[in-house]
Amino acid sequence: MAIRVIKSLSMYKLNKSHRPHCFNVFAYLSDRNSWYVESLLPSFRCGSQYRLMTSSRRVQDRSANKRIYDLEIVTEKYKVVSKVLFVMEVLKKEPEMIIAVRNLDQYRRQINYPKPHKLTDFLRKSPKLFELYKDQRGVLWCGMTKEGEDLLKEEERLIEENADKAAEFVTRILMMSVDKRLPLEKIAHFRRDFGLPLDFRTKWVYNYPQHFKVVTSSDGVEYLELVTWNPAWAISELEKKALGLTEKSAHTPGLLSLPFPLKFPSNFKKVYRYGGKIEHFQKLSYLSPYADATGLQAGSKEFDKRAVAVMHELLSFTMEKRLVTDHLTHFRREFVMPQKLMRLLLKHFGIFYVSERGKRFSVFLTEAYEGSMLIEKCPLILWKEKVLSLVGYRGKKKRILTFSDASEMEDKNLFDSDPEIENMEMQPMRDDTTMCGLEDASLPDIDEMEIGEVCTLYKATATS
Repeated sequence: MAIRVIKSLSMYKLNKSHRPHCFNVFAYLSDRNSWYVESLLPSFRCGSQYRLMTSSRRVQDRSANKRIYDLEIVTEKYKVVSKVLFVMEVLKKEPEMIIAVRNLDQYRRQINYPKPHKLTDFLRKSPKLFELYKDQRGVLWCGMTKEGEDLLKEEERLIEENADKAAEFVTRILMMSVDKRLPLEKIAHFRRDFGLPLDFRTKWVYNYPQHFKVVTSSDGVEYLELVTWNPAWAISELEKKALGLTEKSAHTPGLLSLPFPLKFPSNFKKVYRYGGKIEHFQKLSYLSPYADATGLQAGSKEFDKRAVAVMHELLSFTMEKRLVTDHLTHFRREFVMPQKLMRLLLKHFGIFYVSERGKRFSVFLTEAYEGSMLIEKCPLILWKEKVLSLVGYRGKKKRILTFSDASEMEDKNLFDSDPEIENMEMQPMRDDTTMCGLEDASLPDIDEMEIGEVCTLYKATATS
């Protein structure tokens, strides 16, 4: 490179006989840039494309003027309740539904509660769901309250009632896939969104052999494979609403020309700039999500609109009409969707809304919400709202029960209800206030008691 610069400088000196006595480097650089641009002009004249590199903008910046603050509130509520539901599921898996608090430390990443925040403070925010207890060795244990256990039983009943509908949705996503099968691990990402039970992978998938079956590939990956194509299910939710279909009948998927419902944020003032493009997109014909899309050319308008239809259908299957974008991107190949899926979601902001709050983005189906309220709520959504109503309070911390308290229970009657705590108002827990200013969650390394001993003490305090 240095030799080229020296040669260029020498040529510049030879060609500039009338140059000043002192060599002007800046004049040389200016001339060199003009030579470079002139060398590119023939390629432009020949019709070849030349694109200068530009700095890409963040997703947050591109969608800043399209925010729907009502849906941001929904995202915040989800962040709170998801933490609580995960702890409830961990306790549900334990033999006696109790666990040492220090053993919960291994689930910090799943709970999204990093250090130095203290897990005990998080559990104390929901005294109507979780109970804390110290054994005689000082080990802190966590269990469910009677109200929390009743909620888990209610959830089991609701999931059982929703099982057939969930099986239909799982079958339909298999029908939409290219190979009519999907990795079982990927479907498990939709477990809570579809209302599937905890034993989805071990038991539930074997309850519907008429719809799908589990197969193992040569490399050991488990797949859920479609058994029988159901023509009555090969119709999208958008078609059902547009045609007013209530009864299931045989249907052959093909070309559709149905427009997608649009809902823009009230504070968005630039829709008129895109009005023509939106109207043109809405009039385009596209393949049904259940039709064979292998012949579509990637990048074409028909390809993109069919991808929008697939995402619309997937979101329609979910209980909250909302998904984490990571879960969608995992199915790009199986559902024949573009690589830059996020760009497509942001482009069609009237159909979808992308929330960037938290570590993972979420995408909403805008037509399903009126403000921050979901228009159609299934029983499992009502159950989740009931759990959320019991989360978080601002009041005096309840004293943790110890082993010595249990031994003196009859004499001092320590387990009488505390009117100050009973009259405490429950308030929604804001994620940003509860995640700051907390101490380290590390506990002293003390040998744990046998699980049977702890269960006996725990039950004794619960029945008192």
